[in-house]
Amino acid sequence: MSRLLHVSASPRGASSESLALAATFLDAYRETHPGDTVDHHDLWDGTLPEFGPAGAGAKMTVFGGAEPSGAQERAWAAARAVFERFDSYDRYLFSVPMWNSGVPYILKQFVDVVSQPGWVFGFDAEQGYTGLLRGKKAAVVYTSAVYGDGREPAFGADFQSTFLEGWLRWAGITDITAVQFRPNLATADAEMGRREAHGRAREEGKRF
Repeated sequence: MSRLLHVSASPRGASSESLALAATFLDAYRETHPGDTVDHHDLWDGTLPEFGPAGAGAKMTVFGGAEPSGAQERAWAAARAVFERFDSYDRYLFSVPMWNSGVPYILKQFVDVVSQPGWVFGFDAEQGYTGLLRGKKAAVVYTSAVYGDGREPAFGADFQSTFLEGWLRWAGITDITAVQFRPNLATADAEMGRREAHGRAREEGKRF
């Protein structure tokens, strides 16, 4: 049996398009994987630790081959707890709204907390980085209200999917499925696109 973790980056609750699509994906997933574990990590629930001076210092201490102590040790332990929770799953669903052409800052904070040497990546001075999350798979729901493929530059750019999928591949996860809903809500009726996106979410959830 597999374990799936839904990592949600939207703070908008019932008003969130990305959370609604994720719910459709997960309903379909549960239908076809009734024995699997499905859990939710709301990145806005207040449990995500900061990764500031002590955390950054701990990371460089570990890079240097030493053990963190004091405030660094505490920051490292807090980050480790988040990573261990994340790493205990073999499948991930990320629901990600677009903020200012990129991802919500809370998702970047999550990435910065868990992306540590010996956890998410290894490093060799000659060979470079090696992703350590191999054998896992991910699905991502992307939403945006104005940006869309093929629209003029004035409608924004996509640093959302490029950032997250770049990170996933860097971490060793290469089996990635994407569901997108990108209507221009300022000028168009989005209902048809919404129905299509939910249909895609159902299909992908069933075969994930």
